[in-house]
Amino acid sequence: MKLKPAFLDRSAAAEYVSLGLATMEGLVQKGKFPAPFQLTEKRVGWLVTEIDEWAASRPRSVSLPPANCGRNQ
Repeated sequence: MKLKPAFLDRSAAAEYVSLGLATMEGLVQKGKFPAPFQLTEKRVGWLVTEIDEWAASRPRSVSLPPANCGRNQ
């Protein structure tokens, strides 16, 4: 049985929601993405349930992305 993690580190949180690190950090700074929790003196993590709530609150797109959007295409 594989358990869902409670927290994700910086890179895992960005990957989880398909954002680049700079984009995610910019959203955190603007208060538009959940802020990390201080887990230990030198480590922070994003609470997965808060990321899930944020993701579910995103508006639906009214159009498809352009053909040149994204990586590795």
